[in-house]
Amino acid sequence: MTGLPLVVLDACVLVNASLCDTLLRLAEPPRLFEPKWSEEILRETLRTLEGKLGWPQSLLRHFESELRTHFSEAWITGYEHLIADVANDAKDRHVLAAAAHVKAPILLTFNLRHFRPEQVAPWGITALHPQQFLLALYRQEPKRVLQSLELQAMDRKRSIGQLLAILQTTVPEFVAAIPENVR
Repeated sequence: MTGLPLVVLDACVLVNASLCDTLLRLAEPPRLFEPKWSEEILRETLRTLEGKLGWPQSLLRHFESELRTHFSEAWITGYEHLIADVANDAKDRHVLAAAAHVKAPILLTFNLRHFRPEQVAPWGITALHPQQFLLALYRQEPKRVLQSLELQAMDRKRSIGQLLAILQTTVPEFVAAIPENVR
């Protein structure tokens, strides 16, 4: 444990490649949060990347290998006994149970209807849309977030404006918070 907030990333967040890249870069040293997920969350992510987005096996293996290499402490195990105790949508009980098991205060998901406040609050968890989380990180550490975005754009051989245009589709309020002179 790092003392930083533990944040469980739902499969729908990990599937979104550019957003996932942005978040994981902010979870690399110097970390702004500690990311968490379970084997079941990863399996759901890989099924979606392959079945719905057409990722080839080689890319799926590379993605999984990178997660295991760079975030070896992110894996949540031993949460299965809590699945029967959580009351959110049945398909996503494993996610809430994993978050509850590690006492993660934040669960990032696009699927907030499966993690309603009255379902997650008893576990000390807040389910957030990634946009809310990124805005909070940006307000807290604007320089660090901007540096991370610049590096991500450079690594992807894009301008910061091109990267922000990609992120605009999923986190428009976060993108709008970035000053015009940076774009």
